[in-house]
Amino acid sequence: MSDAISFLKPRADVLARRAQIVADLTDLLPPECLVHEARELVPFETDAFVSYRRLPLAVALPRTTAEVSAVMRYCHRYGIPVVPRGAGTSLSGGAIPQEDAVVLGLSKMNRILELDLPNRVAVVQAGVTNLNISESVSADGFFYAPDPSSQLACTIGGNIGMNSGGAHCLKYGVTTNNLLGVRMVLVDGTVIELGGKALDAPGYDLLGLVCGHEGQLGIVTEATVRLIAKPEGARPVLFGFEASEEAGACVADVIAAGIIPVAIEFMDKPAIEICEAFAHAGYPLDVGALLIVEVEGSEAEMDATLKDIVEIARRHGVKTVRECQSATEAALIWKGRKSAFGATGRIADYICMDGTVPLSQLSHVLKRTAEIIDHYGLRVANVFHAGDGNMHPLILFNANDAEDAARAEAAGNDILKLCVDAGGCLTGEHGVGIEKRDLMRHQYSETDLAQQMAARAAFDPGWLLNPSKVFPLEGRPAA
Repeated sequence: MSDAISFLKPRADVLARRAQIVADLTDLLPPECLVHEARELVPFETDAFVSYRRLPLAVALPRTTAEVSAVMRYCHRYGIPVVPRGAGTSLSGGAIPQEDAVVLGLSKMNRILELDLPNRVAVVQAGVTNLNISESVSADGFFYAPDPSSQLACTIGGNIGMNSGGAHCLKYGVTTNNLLGVRMVLVDGTVIELGGKALDAPGYDLLGLVCGHEGQLGIVTEATVRLIAKPEGARPVLFGFEASEEAGACVADVIAAGIIPVAIEFMDKPAIEICEAFAHAGYPLDVGALLIVEVEGSEAEMDATLKDIVEIARRHGVKTVRECQSATEAALIWKGRKSAFGATGRIADYICMDGTVPLSQLSHVLKRTAEIIDHYGLRVANVFHAGDGNMHPLILFNANDAEDAARAEAAGNDILKLCVDAGGCLTGEHGVGIEKRDLMRHQYSETDLAQQMAARAAFDPGWLLNPSKVFPLEGRPAA
């Protein structure tokens, strides 16, 4: 499996100058901000897409925008590729390096620079964890809305790179809907400011281009993000169904009715059993599929919304409706969901896919996903953001069995193609990275890809930034 996805051939001239490059970087950064010994590079050889790994040439861990600029200016001058890295939680291989690349990690840039509560914004360095923002303003009645399952570890810089979402993105949107501005270092070391505290910045919407750029347009070092007032109340409710298709149809009908809960999360039976064994959240084990539906507002608002949702669920044969009765119970319900990936890792190796589909196609795609998995002789646990059709099938396999691993990767590719064919797309929040790079032609025409690559090359003509990612290696313009 480790050889199935190819990387660009390392630049021989860069490899030949490794000792000099390390010496030069030593002059630019303090000793604690540079990693170059072979054994110390190992933690940076992969990210959460652990099937692939490469040792980088060196790892730079700057503390300031000025230090990032100095490293970028140097690497640009000598044609050295740079791979940006946040917390390394990418599930698509977005932070996997290559042998001729300097990994530029932002973990030391972890300060909250400003909390402007009257304007409901926060200014943070790119290495601040997603959850830390919410914790910093919780006592004042605010929170930061995007909440990926990895929010305890993932950083704002990585969230911006992949346009991350989370369970509550149904109501509050993903990163791009909560990002107001960035400070970014371009490939040649130039520092630019995009957006700011205002809700709408003048000029071209380059901020929209940068959010989701997967580290190919520059290095985001600071971000200005929206803060949202906490709701009066919130209540998660468990809905159990006989089969996945019924749960999927219920989700489509809830949204079609104009009801927008704060979250609708889906688990099939294998996922329910895995998460319940880990979190003891009180999930029903006698159902084939589970929806976690969270509503918020006043007690009267929550009661009215839930009444409408229950009525729709009954039309789809709902077996179980269980309302949360306490803050502790609510925390356990979400602990089970947020722990799904880690809990699955306790029982098997897995690949976590990430595709989106129109809600009207949800039942069809779930049925076809099961058929694809059966065809390859594998197992799958489905757990995903059902409200916006962002699917996350976890394909279980044995990483020590090369044939089993190859089947898992092939099954994943077929599922992603299914998502596109159903009218969806290759990624909802994990990004393309290396995982989906060679599937880009299944979604985009050559003209579409050429236009995207032209926009990328306008920022990075030499293709030095995260060069093996996102776009198929064949057909790229000459650097």
